[in-house]
Amino acid sequence: MKSVFAAFSALASEHLQQWPPSSMAAIHTQLAVLMIVSGLATLISLLLLGPAAAPYGRYARAGWGPMIGARFAWVTQESPSLIVCAAFCWKAGLQTFLQNPTSFRTAVTALFLGHYTYRALYYPTQLKKESNKVAVSVWLMAIVFCIWNGTIQGYLLAYVLPHDSAITPAAAIALGLQAFFWCNVMYADNVLLTLRKPGQAGYYIPRGGMFHFCSAGNYASEILEWTAYACAVALGGGPIMALAPFAFAWFAFCNLAPRGWQHHLWYLQKFKEAYPQGRKAVVPFLW
Repeated sequence: MKSVFAAFSALASEHLQQWPPSSMAAIHTQLAVLMIVSGLATLISLLLLGPAAAPYGRYARAGWGPMIGARFAWVTQESPSLIVCAAFCWKAGLQTFLQNPTSFRTAVTALFLGHYTYRALYYPTQLKKESNKVAVSVWLMAIVFCIWNGTIQGYLLAYVLPHDSAITPAAAIALGLQAFFWCNVMYADNVLLTLRKPGQAGYYIPRGGMFHFCSAGNYASEILEWTAYACAVALGGGPIMALAPFAFAWFAFCNLAPRGWQHHLWYLQKFKEAYPQGRKAVVPFLW
């Protein structure tokens, strides 16, 4: 653990010495490094404080500001990732994508924008009116993150990746995994949204898909999707271009894995012997 802290400290110190950055490329790098450091802080706080640091869903409680509707919250907090990234691509020139429809850049951009089109525009319409409300403070933090992430991923996809780079076999496998786990995200969302039949109340055990392996099948799928995205950029664009995607994948793990662990403990306490004992929390076969 000390070596991890030392590595992050050295990384942060190196980039702080270069502040303020002198170009958009330097700002992009600084924002990615900041996301890595923030991810570590998020991981520690969620592991130490548990539900107290994550007041959402069944863990929501007073003290985090007024509550707003889940549909409104999801649309407005996720839209910045879609809008900001799309704006970068528009500014860079849509023709650079249309003229290279089979390039790696076009493929990975389509997957990123596709995910956030689903998350910001379709998923909220599937939420039930009685879905748990969201605290304003949590909503605002999500908006800030999505603007931040939309900026660093949008700049990468629009301006850093080569316009006409071919999809190598290794990159194709990574892109395929990214698409596969995105499908798993959507499947897991549907499982959770349809757990309760009309007229039913209470909590039920989710089953199928990634839930066969872990309690937080939705979180596991999303972590794996963004890990595959980072690997795809490293393989298709080069390791030096993958800092922002790996920062995002790391933050997704730091933010979602402890929450998945909380869900796992809650399920075990709630359902006891009736709960599948072989399931892990959020990392299949490991944790």
